[in-house]
Amino acid sequence: MAFQQFPTWPRTAADSEDPYRYQVGFGNHHSTEAIPGALPPHGTNLPQKSRYGLYAELLNGTSFMSTKSTAANVWMYRGKPAAARHPPSQVEEILHLESCFLPTNSNVAFTPLPYTWGPLKSNESSNSATNHRVTFVQGLRTMGGHGDATLKEGLAVHQYEFNMNMEREAFVNHDGELLVVPQQGTLNVKTELGSLLVKPGSIVVLPPGIRFSVEIFRPAGDQWSEIKASGYALEIFGTRYALPDLGVLGANGLAHDRDFEYPVARFDLDPDEDTSSFCVTVKLAGRLFSYTQPHTPFDVVAWHGKYAPYRYDLSRFCHLTANTDQLDPTSYCVLTAPSKWPAASLVDFCVFGDKWAVSRNTLRIPYYHRNIATELCGVIHGQYKGSVRPLEAGGLSFEQSYMPHGETYEAYTQASEAANDPTKLEGSLFFMLNVSSHLALTRWAMEQHPDIRLERPGIWASMQNHFVHHLKHADASWSDATDQHIPTPPKSPNGRV
Repeated sequence: MAFQQFPTWPRTAADSEDPYRYQVGFGNHHSTEAIPGALPPHGTNLPQKSRYGLYAELLNGTSFMSTKSTAANVWMYRGKPAAARHPPSQVEEILHLESCFLPTNSNVAFTPLPYTWGPLKSNESSNSATNHRVTFVQGLRTMGGHGDATLKEGLAVHQYEFNMNMEREAFVNHDGELLVVPQQGTLNVKTELGSLLVKPGSIVVLPPGIRFSVEIFRPAGDQWSEIKASGYALEIFGTRYALPDLGVLGANGLAHDRDFEYPVARFDLDPDEDTSSFCVTVKLAGRLFSYTQPHTPFDVVAWHGKYAPYRYDLSRFCHLTANTDQLDPTSYCVLTAPSKWPAASLVDFCVFGDKWAVSRNTLRIPYYHRNIATELCGVIHGQYKGSVRPLEAGGLSFEQSYMPHGETYEAYTQASEAANDPTKLEGSLFFMLNVSSHLALTRWAMEQHPDIRLERPGIWASMQNHFVHHLKHADASWSDATDQHIPTPPKSPNGRV
């Protein structure tokens, strides 16, 4: 049984199918109560006796000695404290999850080879929708990563597919902050601090330590459609997502603070808590543990703080454009995660949606380049327009750091001759992860993924050296420059230039 009280300040979701309300403002100190008066009076977080018999509980998301600008925590006022549980035990079920990406881990490997994967398929022999039903947690598959969760530095990239709701179950991640990108199926994410509806084309960020469950949302009256959801998840260790600095852009551009939405307090009542247990799964250092408790973890009646889950609609992103040349991927950055290196990011989450291409006398396709950053690309919907990777919606591509890449020779020649008329690019939505380091792939991704698509043999064989056909013109240009009495370099005493 769920209860939710709507104070006057949260706004109603624009989507008529969304049953929830939200607070807005990225990184704000939010305050919400499902019953008036459930929050303690101003000036105190820990009254001797909380109203309605609630327990006060603090969750710290940063160390005690943190700067004011980085400190993040949340005070919760709930039916029972989270400490009221049975002892945890390790989960024996083998899942394809990794949190250590050091060379000492035999389950991962570093490779310069490019990879492309198709979407996870429900007919995978170990995960068939007809033979085996799995929840969000059971459907997670680690594709690759960097660093180690126990060192609080690095990240993990996952794909997921599931076909069963988490009923009387919850999940809590102790390793890192999780950014979930639905590709198929709308997610109904219930957290201790409230619920969020997350459709494909939106993202949700779930901080570590906050318990949550994931279900597949069905609109009212829809009882016959297939229950299935799939997408991506980016997990970061030891840091939190932040908005990129706008610099010379000033006040406007990219993702706006007020478009990030946080849940309002919403709680469940468990009338049969003495007879019906609730299972909570914990992920710690890549391993799963579980414990039971005789009451729901979703019993927070009021809360306030800066440490909370949030969602963002990617269609609200403000794309930039240029009248000449190409903008760097940073101009498409929705969220960034700072690393331990000064002034360097761990990863940038960038999005490419509907926008205008207006640059003149400019090659508009991705140019040939090499980066320190490892690039991973996923398609949420629409058709991927690249010419090298056989990438489709639900799939993922990988390009290791410093490895050269770009479009095919045929795509290059076509783009070189194309008219640079203003063109609206629409109908597709994809994202890119720019990871500022080498990235290890899991053995599962390289050997057991149901749809591995390696680079086509001979794809670069047609590449031409156009310069050799212009040597006469180059010689003529050099002769013209010499005739204009361009001074020659002085000679050294031994006669050498």
